[in-house]
Amino acid sequence: MEVEKLYEMLKNAQEPKGYFFNKDKERVFELLEALNTNKERYGYMACPCRLASGDREQDKDILCPCVYREPDVKEHGSCYCNLYVSKEWNESKVPHDYVPERRPPEKMAF
Repeated sequence: MEVEKLYEMLKNAQEPKGYFFNKDKERVFELLEALNTNKERYGYMACPCRLASGDREQDKDILCPCVYREPDVKEHGSCYCNLYVSKEWNESKVPHDYVPERRPPEKMAF
């Protein structure tokens, strides 16, 4: 899918839920391009900031938006990739701290 179309589709689907794209549009487009690459490579949009196994069942926790997004944004204002952020994060009302990896190590060993 063309990156601009993916951007609009996800923006329209996620903003009503309170998840916004990072205001750094260049970074967002790089991540969306990586999502497209993962879709071509694996058949699904695995998180572009994590190593996918190629097994959809093994990777279901990192299908974007991943299951870690909600707690990451709630706690840090941003997901692990900085793709999805809170409104406050984009407005620099919360610190832009490092978001630690929540994915359990056993999910990464393949």
